[in-house]
Amino acid sequence: MEIITGVERRRRWCAEDKLRMLAEAAQPGARTSEVARRHDISRGLLWYWRRQLRQGRLAVADPREPVFLPLQVSDAVPPGLGAPAAATDPRIEIALPDGTCVRVGADVDAAALRRVLSVLRR
Repeated sequence: MEIITGVERRRRWCAEDKLRMLAEAAQPGARTSEVARRHDISRGLLWYWRRQLRQGRLAVADPREPVFLPLQVSDAVPPGLGAPAAATDPRIEIALPDGTCVRVGADVDAAALRRVLSVLRR
């Protein structure tokens, strides 16, 4: 429980805290209302921050700072439906929080991929 005293009535959330709460709300099976209740904020504030994130108005101060994103590893082809082409053409798919999806082949240059992702994060 947080008790607010004095003249200041509004809490100030830093960008890192906002992003942490948004990441928590974006987890599979998470409910926005439960995350909001746990952090004692309104659901509408989470939706507002989510819109700010999509529009690029909410970001960590230093874009060179490493950011951890959830990773999901899955088979390209469901077991039993074997497709030899999938084994010879490995691809990496990167889904960003704003819905942008980047697919690259295994032969992509790391520096080139880093440049592409840095442009998308702006």
